[in-house]
Amino acid sequence: MNDFISKIPFLRLLLPAVISIIVSAFLIDIPFPRAICAAGAGVIILSYFIKPDKKEFTYRWIFGVGLFIFLFGLFAVLFRHKKVETEFSFADKPIACIGTVVDIPQEKPRSFACNVKITYPVNKKVIVYLQKEDKARNINPGDEIIFVARIQPFKNFGNPDDFDYARSMRNKGFSGSSYLPSANWSATGKENISLYVLAQKFRKSALEFYRLFELDADAYSFISALTLGYKHDLTNELQEAFRASGTSHVLAVSGLHVAIIYAIFTLLFSFLGKTGRKFIIKQFLIIVALWFYAFLAGLSPSVLRATIMLTIASVGFAEGKKGFTYNTLAAAAFFILFFSPMSLFDVGFQMSFTAVFAILYFNPAINNLYQPKNKIKKYIWNLFTVSTSAQLGVFPIALYYFGSFPTYFFIANMLVVPMIGIIIYACIPMIIIVLLKQFDFVVFDWLFQVFGWILKLLISFVLKVVHFIETIPYAQLSDNHISAFQMILLLIIMITVFRFFSRKRASQLIAVLACSLLFVSTFTSAQLSQKPRQLAVFNKAEFSDIGLFINEKRHYFDIKDNGFIPHPTKSILRLSENIYRQAETDNPLKTDIIILSQDRTFSIRQLIKIFQPEQIVLDSSLPQYVRTKLLRECEKLGISVHDVTQDGAYLINF
Repeated sequence: MNDFISKIPFLRLLLPAVISIIVSAFLIDIPFPRAICAAGAGVIILSYFIKPDKKEFTYRWIFGVGLFIFLFGLFAVLFRHKKVETEFSFADKPIACIGTVVDIPQEKPRSFACNVKITYPVNKKVIVYLQKEDKARNINPGDEIIFVARIQPFKNFGNPDDFDYARSMRNKGFSGSSYLPSANWSATGKENISLYVLAQKFRKSALEFYRLFELDADAYSFISALTLGYKHDLTNELQEAFRASGTSHVLAVSGLHVAIIYAIFTLLFSFLGKTGRKFIIKQFLIIVALWFYAFLAGLSPSVLRATIMLTIASVGFAEGKKGFTYNTLAAAAFFILFFSPMSLFDVGFQMSFTAVFAILYFNPAINNLYQPKNKIKKYIWNLFTVSTSAQLGVFPIALYYFGSFPTYFFIANMLVVPMIGIIIYACIPMIIIVLLKQFDFVVFDWLFQVFGWILKLLISFVLKVVHFIETIPYAQLSDNHISAFQMILLLIIMITVFRFFSRKRASQLIAVLACSLLFVSTFTSAQLSQKPRQLAVFNKAEFSDIGLFINEKRHYFDIKDNGFIPHPTKSILRLSENIYRQAETDNPLKTDIIILSQDRTFSIRQLIKIFQPEQIVLDSSLPQYVRTKLLRECEKLGISVHDVTQDGAYLINF
């Protein structure tokens, strides 16, 4: 184990960084982080004063301890800085702001979503939704806008099965959001250009250029995601098809795509040879080309991860070393976390690094199980082993975040992945031909038709394969969520099993059995501590969503729009129409809970003439102004009220 760690020097740097970030995020806000940095630096300096005698070896751990303390404090400082950047600090009233649009605006059904870096009155990143009109349609990355808005903090829906949306947005660097009607904003006419903004402008130009390929909507959105990592034009159905087939990784520019680009440039610069000074120049040119592609792809997190990994690998090749190793992986993770500590909690970051680690760890062992001599068989086998290794690494993470896992991923990847490289290669002549079409020669029109047909055929094949695999029975194991602890146990079990079969040590077998027993016992514990069945009024924007919540899953049954909902101990009345507005009685009916939905004419003063409710529940189908009015009435009348849009889902135990 020590020999393994000694070969990964960057792991010694990565561990204190990861520990510091996790402690800062989930345990405590580390006090005096700068003092911790200084203490670590002091210990490092002290280690250099040890005399070069026999004690030098005995006390060499002092330098390691000092480095650990220094990095622990450093990343606590970096995390705190990023946390302050994303904290919500806006007044609860409309304020005037000046900011720069930093990303390509995303078209929504009723607005354009823009990521804006505010420069006045505070330095924060927010999402603003511009009213859908031509003025908003013409906004580009880098445009400065002035607006008046009441910035809202990000808020979770409060449903028991929802993910932490507010934390996710903070991890992405955003502090809040706001909707801007046309009258509340205008462009100043200025442009603020940064490297990232310039990359987004190039990316938008590339997306507009792809329109000239004359592809249908699905093919265009697919090629945009495949080559530029722009997934906002993909339909939900298409994304779900790729997810269910286990090929969703091809839609995000990542290791696979950058590796293909790397192979293209390696081929282009092959004339420089494989040794000597020319080979070093070759690696330098490849690195420049990779970063140019990353720039063209908008410097998205996924492409940055892959580009950093391959850059470090190329430096290793130039120095005559094995470029892509565990150390390369640890170095890439360290540098990404140094510039963006919050990336540790990004699902893409976790899955991409785990997938690459799994390929490095599992693939050699799986690959040695069979050694085909035929080139075609060898290619297919290698494709199968790499895909299987990657999926072994990511499936515990997929179960934790999504509760699902694609069953036929190996078939889908064997059919789809080879086509991805071909499609990327096919885009190159299309780009050249479209550029040459402006010279208006017949031959270029003919070539455009031929290569356009080939590209459409290739894309159509991939989409048909993905949709077909999605329709196969049991294509996806779903509703199998596991806890974070179970995820970690599952990863440890897989790694230890492989170590046991490769080294056959009893200690590893004991570790496997112990972790397996603990893993199984977590399910038993979960069953014993199972929550009771609950009637739930969920928070779903502009909808009335009422059902049962059992074993962390939603279940629905027929509920009358106006009538009592069956419950063993409580009287629960659901009203969707104000049918009692003219009714009165001398003996109001005692009711435990009244759920109000849909109708805008409800009045609590009218309802208490008929009912004596202990609790009023306002569901999310009621408009904001209606809920505000009803909340005020309940407050004046001293009636307990629960607004699911503000307080989260309302749960009633059976």
